[in-house]
Amino acid sequence: MSSNTLQQRNQSDAPEAVFQFVKTVGKVTGGMVLGTMMLTSSVIAGGLVGLAISFRNLPDVRILRSYVPSETTHIYDVKGKLLSSIHGEANREVIPLDKISPDLKRAVLAIEDSYFYSHRGVNPGAVIRAFMANWEKGETVEGGSTLTMQLVKNLFLTPKRNFSRKVAEAVLALRLEQILTKTQILELYLNQVYWGHNTYGVETAAESYFGKSSSDLNLAESAMMAGLIQAPESLSPFIDYKKAKQRQYVVLRRMRDLQWITPQEEAAARKQPIRLGKVTSFQGSAMPYVTEATVQELTKRFGRDALLKGGMRVQTTVDTKLQRIAEDVVKRGHANLLAQGVYADQMALVAVDPRTHFVKAMVGGVDYSKSQYNRAVQALRQPGSAFKPFVYYAAFATGKYSPESIVLDTPVSYPDGYEYYSPQNYDGSFSGPITIRRALEVSRNVPAVRIGQEIGLNKVIDACRTMGIRTPIEPVVSLPLGAVDLTPLEMAGGYATFASNGWYSETTMIVQVTDSMGNVLLDNTPKPQLVLDPWATASLNSVLQGVISQGTGTAAQIGRPAAGKTGTTSSERDIWFVGYVPQLSVAVWAGNDNYTPVGRGATGGGFIAPIWRDFMEQALRGVPVENFRSPSEFPRP
Repeated sequence: MSSNTLQQRNQSDAPEAVFQFVKTVGKVTGGMVLGTMMLTSSVIAGGLVGLAISFRNLPDVRILRSYVPSETTHIYDVKGKLLSSIHGEANREVIPLDKISPDLKRAVLAIEDSYFYSHRGVNPGAVIRAFMANWEKGETVEGGSTLTMQLVKNLFLTPKRNFSRKVAEAVLALRLEQILTKTQILELYLNQVYWGHNTYGVETAAESYFGKSSSDLNLAESAMMAGLIQAPESLSPFIDYKKAKQRQYVVLRRMRDLQWITPQEEAAARKQPIRLGKVTSFQGSAMPYVTEATVQELTKRFGRDALLKGGMRVQTTVDTKLQRIAEDVVKRGHANLLAQGVYADQMALVAVDPRTHFVKAMVGGVDYSKSQYNRAVQALRQPGSAFKPFVYYAAFATGKYSPESIVLDTPVSYPDGYEYYSPQNYDGSFSGPITIRRALEVSRNVPAVRIGQEIGLNKVIDACRTMGIRTPIEPVVSLPLGAVDLTPLEMAGGYATFASNGWYSETTMIVQVTDSMGNVLLDNTPKPQLVLDPWATASLNSVLQGVISQGTGTAAQIGRPAAGKTGTTSSERDIWFVGYVPQLSVAVWAGNDNYTPVGRGATGGGFIAPIWRDFMEQALRGVPVENFRSPSEFPRP
């Protein structure tokens, strides 16, 4: 129904004296009483106009010309599936007036302000009726507020009910009607009003109460929702369905009396079945570890307040299919570890696409309901031998070493502060002269420390920084053996740069962020840069394939070219496997939050590589096999 039609109906339903005031004044006694009432109404209206000039300390309603209500932020997976909605007190989604069901607009106006299109912010007749009712009862029992007055009260004033607040409402309403159109006021009201259960605005309320958009509400649903405005919590159909239905009947009867619906439409709406939805405020996330990490990234960039109130639409990088696979693999893998006597209370898994550096899956613990700590992005753990590839890449990048270069696996000591550090291999033996290829395949410790000292540990640290690792790293002698605390996300991201043969984009959880109107706030379209030497990277990839085919990571074989590295820290506090194919880089970690050992003899190759394999076999199902680039394709530095 158009606003003109509503206005015509409102005018036809107004007391006849409103439009015949001059004719009624001075007539017989009955007419004199009515004339006196209308004269009083005019005096009140005129008085309020005068008050509008004197109330200089009231808020400036002109700010509503550019007012944007706080709005809920929605987080989606990479394909647009809703994962979570983030909001403060107000769970709201703003929607244009022309997208709201006409039935709902009529129902709200009928029960809240049927004269909306005929008054200018204040309805004198309603004020008189409210004054008489309150005088009779000796307390405030009726407000007489127009829809415009309700809006300014909600936006600017306290809920305390007294005469001075009502006067302030009236003054602000008169001012507001001078600067905004009726359409603008109604749209603001419907998006601002509280509907119960922390839902604000028609769209969020419709989604909550009926599981549908406000544009799709029928007459029965619209009448029930409009009836809630008076007392949204006590009249909520979630709390008292009988009361909600009774209030619905009141709204429908009012709409019929106004001739905005026919008696037949009223009867049909009364009988229309109502299918309720569910409360949408403060709902949990479908993927809590993912959304929590996304919230952290958003908060760093935009701030907490903007996140809770800014109505952002956030497309994450996560693939729901891969995420579900990762969650299942972690639960199953953890159970298998315990069954094999490996007492690790937690695990984490991160999968990164090397072509974009988008995070495709993230699991920060075995069970989010028991522990919300996200170990994938927050736990700094020593990677052990899984750090060695960074050392060997730095060596290859100097041009002085190749996979076939010989390094000594013999006893050696280096000054380390006031003491000497003598690296030992895992089995306590020494192999003598050994190629770098074989040293990395079987994860010998002494050669890695020797190479680190020969090239300089600062070169290793620089390489890590180039690949996006931001955690502080100290150049201690034992650094090549993983004497540094890194997160699983940093490990997966660093290895992703190896997988892409040296191309790097910033690792992220977010593809794009827009506001509710579709304006782009953040665009993380990958902008890859070649940050590593191609020959050195291809050489490293060649060696790390040998780790899986004939080294410590044979349990990670997946029937296609893959590269990776095992990691086990001293005393078995952390066990890792980090590996990749050209399309996917994945880090898996297991350990205890209190840093106690997981069990003697527990290694990344023996226990974590099979978990990595389980994930990769499922994640790569249907994905074409790709080979790594050969070192022979690139000039040696």
